[in-house]
Amino acid sequence: MGTDNTIDRPVIFFDGVCNLCNDSVQFVLKRDKQNKFLFASLQSTYARNNLPKALTESEDLQSIVLKQGDSIKIKSDAALSIARGLRGGWPLIYAFSIVPKFIRDSIYNFIARNRYRWFGKMDACMIPSLDVKSRFLD
Repeated sequence: MGTDNTIDRPVIFFDGVCNLCNDSVQFVLKRDKQNKFLFASLQSTYARNNLPKALTESEDLQSIVLKQGDSIKIKSDAALSIARGLRGGWPLIYAFSIVPKFIRDSIYNFIARNRYRWFGKMDACMIPSLDVKSRFLD
């Protein structure tokens, strides 16, 4: 399977065994009533075929990744862009993009380094429920 250029919606790549990451996916699903976003775990074949190897082969990948066409955003840039695409007041969080990236990413990295300790880790990637399964790419 090669690179999939047929996807016209943004894809959120997440750590499929991380409880915080899975809760974040559930958060987005509940607030993305227009189905703007698709999802794929970073451990999936889809991720290996559609993201740069540097992102999928890293042993310590601790980032959410947002791919929109040829654009790839990671860490706080990805999180802020995702919030911007949600309904309600969540796009207001995008205002934090004025904070310098090195500060935002330092906070992001601190949370990412501690996410398994604070929120736990699953033995396997989450299996989406039937009502949202079509939004997950494998």
